[in-house]
Amino acid sequence: MIGLYRPGTSLLHRMSPGSKLLALIFAILATVIFARTPLEVGVVALVVAALFAVARIPLKVALAQLRPVLWMLLIIGVFQVIITTWQRAVVVCGVLVISVALAALVTLTTRVTDMLDTVTRALGPVRRFGVDPERIGLLLALAIRCIPLLASIVQEVSQARKARGLQWSMTALATPVLVRALRTADAMGDALVARGVDDDDE
Repeated sequence: MIGLYRPGTSLLHRMSPGSKLLALIFAILATVIFARTPLEVGVVALVVAALFAVARIPLKVALAQLRPVLWMLLIIGVFQVIITTWQRAVVVCGVLVISVALAALVTLTTRVTDMLDTVTRALGPVRRFGVDPERIGLLLALAIRCIPLLASIVQEVSQARKARGLQWSMTALATPVLVRALRTADAMGDALVARGVDDDDE
């Protein structure tokens, strides 16, 4: 779901990408530091839900942002219950859900191009150390593009594996995914080189 911008005119949509990134960082830090009980985590979760409502993000879309971390939450929750208490498990899993939801909210209300432009401008001072902010922005753009692309490859291979009756074979999943991912990376690299991306400006 990364990069799935939802057009809108809400207050969150109108905020600058830089201010949203700073607010995201402070909000996550504040949640980690101050949300110490299930009740406090629940209050913060209600605030985050209200922000999604303000941004007019449909419930189905909001829940879809959390689906990729459900298995991780289950594992972390069980582990926390075993070594600590259920209250601590709720706090740890709740903080993780809130952090993912806040990051998703920024993504859903911000165009990827605007976000990358903001990051590139913020990295302007590092030019004096020989770092190219535009190249970093390109790397971020490629990462954002490749994550859903890789997810699509995994899904297609998984469906093909089930069709062959090999749904329990990890080799039948990992090997084709690796091969297709490498081929896609080679094709993307060739396309970038053909467009002169790797040429030295000087």
